[in-house]
This record gives sequence, structure tokens and C-alpha cells, in this order.
Amino acid sequence: MRTGGSRTGVAFAVLSMTMVQLGLAASVGLFDRVGPEGAAWLRLACAGLIVLVLFRPRPSSFSRNSFLVAVGLGVATAGVTLLFMAAVARLPLGTASALEFLGPLGVAVVRSRGRLIWPGLAFAGVLLLTQPWRGSVDGAGVLFALCAAACWAAYIILTQRLGSNVTGMQGMGVSLPVAALVATAIAGPSTIPVMTWQLVAIGFGLALLLPVIPFSLEYLALRRVDAGVFGTLMSLEPALALLIGWFFLSQSPTLLQTIGIAAVVTAGIGAERTTRTPATALPCPDPSPARLTGATPPP
Repeated sequence: MRTGGSRTGVAFAVLSMTMVQLGLAASVGLFDRVGPEGAAWLRLACAGLIVLVLFRPRPSSFSRNSFLVAVGLGVATAGVTLLFMAAVARLPLGTASALEFLGPLGVAVVRSRGRLIWPGLAFAGVLLLTQPWRGSVDGAGVLFALCAAACWAAYIILTQRLGSNVTGMQGMGVSLPVAALVATAIAGPSTIPVMTWQLVAIGFGLALLLPVIPFSLEYLALRRVDAGVFGTLMSLEPALALLIGWFFLSQSPTLLQTIGIAAVVTAGIGAERTTRTPATALPCPDPSPARLTGATPPP
């Protein structure tokens, strides 16, 4: 692999992570106007329209089974986006991202060589993040983040299955519009009546910031760097979320929370490096977080 190409791939990966976290931070600004579920719906709805125009999925690209997997992937995408936004409304961005990261971390741990040190380290990190002994953690926010983590794990598994049957961006051309429909069914009735043309314009801007451009950057990065290197880089995303939350949302973490996020990041890197198959990054609509799996490049 050429050094120049590898450096370009690393730059694409870092830029993708940065745009993901900036998109999440920008979405927080909409909470007062449309709520967390409305912000998630607005981003998904606009992203769904964009990918339909850009990628124009063809029925001939799918078998019956792969199409159903793409639909399931869309449901998981909607779940992780809506649930994560609900978590971010209640928790600091870095904390929510670290908790959501337990989803891909769990997938990587299952594929590791039986080493229990990584889930133990991640559990210690979660304890430091939530500090249940203080009784001040938002239980609903933690629950939303953990449910988002479960949806992300499902997202990884479904993307792996879809990636082995569908090439290019055709899978995303189906999954994101399905995610938009699911989000519309859940958040549309309460959000559509308050929509303005200004919010629509903001929605399309946010959709480009997250997920359309980051997805494309990740795809380009995966063509230039080893999948294991990419997975290790993406394991740093909870730490990046902490920095973005600190600088743009004035969410100052405590020392214990900083150590907790570092523990989760270390667990992610360790689990990724001990998986049986090389880790491949997958694009995520909220999050945030590292894409650890053994799948082919994102569909």
C-alpha cells in the first residue's frame, strides 16, 4: 500500500469522524425547536431524499433476501439515530458516544480470541462514566444510549450480510430511505406541523454533514488503508466526541469521566486488534463511534 495513499485514507477517516461529531453537535441546536426526535427525523428524511437522487437504487441489484436485509438495516439505522439523539438530549455528547460504542465493541469482543480483558475494561469505563454511586446520572439517557448501542450492533451485523450481496452504494440507497420512513412514522406527526423552510434548509445541510459526506469519506478511506488500521482509528471516536462536546457544547467532563472514556476507547482498540477477522469500518447515521466489523466495504 502506498504511503501517500495511506496518509490520504487516514485523513479521510479523521475528517469523517470529525464531521460526524460536528453534525451531532449541530443537531443539538435544534432540540429547542423540534426536540431530539424531530432533529433525528429531519436529518434522516433529508438524507433519504439525497441518497435516492444520488444513488438511484435499482431493483435488479437486489435479491429478495438482500432487499429484506436492506429494509432491516434501515430500521436499525432509524433506531440508532432516534435513540442516540434522545440520549444526547440527556447526557454529554462524549458520555453518550462512549455508551453507544458498546454496541460495536460487543461485536468485536464476540469475534475476539476469548479475551475477557476488553469487556472488563469497557465495563469499568462505563462505571466511571455513569458513576451510579453518586445517584446523579440520568437513567433514561443511559438507557437510550444502551438501546442505541444494541441497534448499532444489529446495524453492523445486517450491513455485513448486505455487503456480501450488494455492491457499491445501492444498499445505502435503500436503507436510508427506509430509515427516513420509520423516523417519519415515529417523529413525523409531532414535527411536520412545526416545519419551516428554514428548518428544511438546515435539515439538508445537516444531512450532508451527517451522514452523506462522512459515509462517502469512509468508503474512500477504506480503499486506501488497511481495514484494521481503519477500525483502530474509528475506535478513537468517543474521545473525539468528548472534545467536540467540550469545545462546541461547553460540556466539561470530570476527571473520572475522562478516564472512563479513555478506558472504553482502549477496550475498543484492544478488541479490534484481537478479532479473528480484520475489522472493517461501516458507516453510521448518528454515530458517532467506531465501525468495528468483519464486513466488506460499506454498501
